[in-house]
Amino acid sequence: MDLFEHSRQESPDAPLAERMRPRSIDEVVGQQHLVGPGKPLRRLIETDRISSLIFWGPPGTGKTTLGQVIAHTTRSHFVSFSAVLQGVKDVREIVAKAREDKAYHGRKTLLFIDEIHRFNKAQQDAFLPHVERGDIILIGATTENPSFEVNAALLSRSRVFVLHPLDAEAIGALLRRALSDPRGLGDRHMELEQEAFDFIVESADGDARAALNALEVATLSAEGHVLTRDHVAESLQKKPLLYDKGGEEHYNVISALIKSMRGSDPDAALYWLARMLEAGDDPLFIARRLVIFASEDVGNADPRGLQVALAVQQAVHFIGLPEARINLAQGVTYLATAPKSNASYAGINAALKEVRNSGALPVPMHIRNAPTSLMKDLGYGRDYRYAHDYEHGVAPQTHLPDQLAERRFYTPTDRGYEKMIGERMRYHESLRHKKKRGDDPKDASE
Repeated sequence: MDLFEHSRQESPDAPLAERMRPRSIDEVVGQQHLVGPGKPLRRLIETDRISSLIFWGPPGTGKTTLGQVIAHTTRSHFVSFSAVLQGVKDVREIVAKAREDKAYHGRKTLLFIDEIHRFNKAQQDAFLPHVERGDIILIGATTENPSFEVNAALLSRSRVFVLHPLDAEAIGALLRRALSDPRGLGDRHMELEQEAFDFIVESADGDARAALNALEVATLSAEGHVLTRDHVAESLQKKPLLYDKGGEEHYNVISALIKSMRGSDPDAALYWLARMLEAGDDPLFIARRLVIFASEDVGNADPRGLQVALAVQQAVHFIGLPEARINLAQGVTYLATAPKSNASYAGINAALKEVRNSGALPVPMHIRNAPTSLMKDLGYGRDYRYAHDYEHGVAPQTHLPDQLAERRFYTPTDRGYEKMIGERMRYHESLRHKKKRGDDPKDASE
């Protein structure tokens, strides 16, 4: 690790979030799916077998922290590199030094690149030969999907670890540590009222840096040693609404939004959407609810509903607030005014219930796969009727297990596009029953 970076972290003038960065893997809070006992990243760190990695996750979830933990734990030289402030010329200098360290001291170099997605694909190519030769071990951090933002060749040589927003328990643990640890606010003996504590946890939205920054600013604005909810609200510069993203009111409001859309009331839906946005809710959480609603409540009555919802999700991810409120409003109003059907939702629930009740019924022989001669000899795929061989593209055969041949799980409504689907299903059913399975598999007209 660079001495400058180390001294900055230890400086009492450094931001609270910087001073409180974990120095060992045991100090890391959250991301237990990666660093918990026996988990993959922890094993790599503890055995000093780090290969090129990509950390992908939202801001404040520990990407840089994990890079620094690796620096403290492994026996490698750690170099921090900013995609914002440095360029390809700096890469060449770092690689030259890395080769020297490897040749003369037998020491590996870990190159940590913050915001690697800010490099274009051509710039990322500059790392490839050095990663392939083992001159450097690359650790990239990104808030963007590496499938789209990281060079495919570089991505194929790296292992991707996904970091999640920290839950309320993890954020709370960080706040308590900052209040008691001498590196943080321990010497100030600050007390955080429970309402203020809860408000910071909820407002942080899984971002550890945001939580610690809010705590630090609130501490600076407080005259005594007790921090209230008002101190925190003032530091965050927003009015606390009656809304707790982890409690009852959160679920009341999201329920109101969903039920307003289900009730085809776009005005009420926009109001509840505004309540969630003003309270600081995660816009991607709202977008995810729209995607679910599009299939659960609109379904095939308007198949475009799912397309619109997914487009909103992509737009929210790509643009972010405040502009993304417009995308969310478009999605909410479209889905609220769309024809409604829960037939697909009811259908999959009915099918799941049947599977749990009847178990793994055998696949009918005529629709089994037959990739080998033995399987063909055993009757796999025998008498299968190829739908495209028929005039109307519908083969007279069953596809369910024999015990369920007459079961129906999907019953379309007569609303919107689903009315046409129902008519088509009835037509297909009439074609299937025109011939019996023993008939010639080809239409007589052919």
